[in-house]
Amino acid sequence: MALLKNIEWKDNSNNTIVHRFDMKDDYVSKGSVLTVRDGQNVVFATQGKMADVFLPGYYKLDTKSIPVITKLMSWKYGFQNPFRSDIYFVSTKQFTNQKWGTPNPITIRDKEYGAVRVRGFGTYSFRVSDAYVFLTELSGSGHSFATQDITDHLRSVLISGITDAIGESNLSVLDFAANLDELGDRVKQSLGEHFKSLGLELVKFTIENLSLPEELEKALDQNTAMMMRRGTTDVEMRLAQADALREAAKNPGMAGSMLGAGMGMGMGANMGRMFAQMTETNTTDKTENNKFCPQCGAAVKAGAKFCPDCGTKLSNRNSCGKCGAAVKAGAKFCAECGNKL
Repeated sequence: MALLKNIEWKDNSNNTIVHRFDMKDDYVSKGSVLTVRDGQNVVFATQGKMADVFLPGYYKLDTKSIPVITKLMSWKYGFQNPFRSDIYFVSTKQFTNQKWGTPNPITIRDKEYGAVRVRGFGTYSFRVSDAYVFLTELSGSGHSFATQDITDHLRSVLISGITDAIGESNLSVLDFAANLDELGDRVKQSLGEHFKSLGLELVKFTIENLSLPEELEKALDQNTAMMMRRGTTDVEMRLAQADALREAAKNPGMAGSMLGAGMGMGMGANMGRMFAQMTETNTTDKTENNKFCPQCGAAVKAGAKFCPDCGTKLSNRNSCGKCGAAVKAGAKFCAECGNKL
């Protein structure tokens, strides 16, 4: 029979929550030493029952240090004989950066869009707060217990919590991004008692993203674009009409068809006014740029020296040849002296 002298566990892993000490053929004897490091708790179990719990420290095992086992073993005169026991080292450090995500969309009722399906993901941190309760509720009697052995269970609990938190918040899906921290705190608070009943503490819960279905995101993008363009729609329509009219002015045969199309689209009045403005402008330009023969009244191009109809020599200025007074284009007599022009 081998007698244990020093009982300890050096945790070299990052994800082991419970380590069952390998007894092999060893027995615990009076005077054995137990070393519990910082970030650890140790639980002795005998006859299938969790018994004495040890916090960080250095212990010599005797009747006083293992009172529960002494009682269970019915040692009338205290701990005297070597005994077999299951010894569990429980890590109480914080396990951080644990991932969570929604395997299926969460259906919520949005006050603006009705029933909406939401997906989310993030991280959380937890630690063992009560080693005795944790071993009783979750760990069982395995040789070791790692984070992956519990994360599936915790994930389902977290999804339930976030569903309740979103539903009770009465937030629109458009307000989720501005309230992720508040929703995370709500989840942490609502699940606190449940984690405590498992011997755990939910240290931190973070929501990194809550996303909508792709088709709804596209619809929201289209609606946003329409809202942004609403204030400039009238300007854009006028610019489009102006472009159409310019093209029509270049091709007179096209103007009638363009006008008819414009009226069919409810834009006839605007296009009519713009045609009138363009015609007036063109007429004004022609009047200002052209001259008239003082002899026969025919129109002649600006800068012409002779009338193309009667051959009369043209003056560079529209003035009376007798008194020099200015005369209007096309006048046959001078308004000052009556001279025939």
